[in-house]
Parts: sequence; C-alpha cells; structure tokens
Amino acid sequence: MIENLKKYLVEFIGTFFLVFTIGATAAYGDESCIAPLAIGFVLMVMVYAGGYISGGHYNPAVSFAAAIRGALEWKQFLPYIIVQILGGACAALIINLISGGLDAPAKDTFNLGTIFVAEFLFTFALCYVVLHTATSKRTEGNSYYGLAIGSTVMVGAFAVGNICMGAFNPAVAVSAIINGTVCCPCIALLTIGANFLAGLCAALIFKCTNTEE
Repeated sequence: MIENLKKYLVEFIGTFFLVFTIGATAAYGDESCIAPLAIGFVLMVMVYAGGYISGGHYNPAVSFAAAIRGALEWKQFLPYIIVQILGGACAALIINLISGGLDAPAKDTFNLGTIFVAEFLFTFALCYVVLHTATSKRTEGNSYYGLAIGSTVMVGAFAVGNICMGAFNPAVAVSAIINGTVCCPCIALLTIGANFLAGLCAALIFKCTNTEE
C-alpha cells in the first residue's frame, strides 16, 4: 500500500509540473521556440526524477498503453489516471490564480479533423517511445529514456502545436478546460479520444513487434 501511494504521489507531482509549465508558457511565453523546449525538458527531468518509482507516465494515455502492454497493473490504472488529472487540475487552478485566466483561441482557428490526426500521431509517437525505451526488457537499465520521451513531446509541440492543442495527454486537455485555453469542450473531448486511441494502437503494435515479452 505504501509503495502504491509513493507511485501516486510521484505521478501527481510530475503531471503537476508538466501542466504548470504548459500553462505558464502559454500565459507568459512569447512566439519563439521557448514553449516547446520548456515543455520537452520539464517532461524529461520529471521522467528521470520519478521514472524509477512510478514509471514516469504523467499522462493517462501513456498509463493506458502501459496497462495494455502489461507494464502497469490494471488495478493501478484508475488511481494513476485520477492523480494525473488532479495534478493537472491543480496546476491549471494555480495558473488561473497567478495569471488572471488565459484567453482561448478563436473557435475557427482549429479544424476538428486536423486536431484529431495531429493529436493521434504524436500521442502515438509518445506512447510508442515510452513502451520501447522505458518498459522493454531489451532496453532495461538504459539512461536515455527520459531524453527520448521529453524530446518526443518537444518535437510534437514544434510540429503540430499551431494546428491542435499540442496536448498529447488527456490530463493536459482537461486542464485546458479549467484554465480556459481551449475554445470549447468538444475540442478537449476530441483530443482526449485521440490520445486514448493512440495509446491503444501503440500498445498493440508494441505487443506485435515484441512477441517475446
């Protein structure tokens, strides 16, 4: 029980700092490359900090993929999601408090089909990288998994951050509703659906290409 509580605490803290960094760069950043770099690096350092305790998911879609793959017990799946959502929600509330609320983008700046494809592709890439670098027996004990995971999110933010939410994470999508950075809830819901579908596909492909595990 104590070990599980440690995992949940680590997942809460990691998700909090990931979402807080996303919100802070949205509130106070500029149009330069700072936001994707900051988001990628905070995920990297939090994965390195807590990966050996909880797996360093900080993302319900990643936890979903890990559970399907067998790297996370299904009985821990729901608690992981709960603490991740709570961590993201707390970060969003604090960003609201210190920034006075964020302005949502205009409703017509996003195309729903584009959002789905972009979120699916890079959530898939993220889950795919996590499973191969952080859960595979053949890469066990490596020292690069955090860099690989953080870099994947950074690349996604650079590549499609201007055509979708750039969440790649249901906890981030939920926090966007709380702090007002999404123009309508349907965009967040579409993002969440794409994230979980991508996690499922990444896990199935991992199982197909790693049949010995």
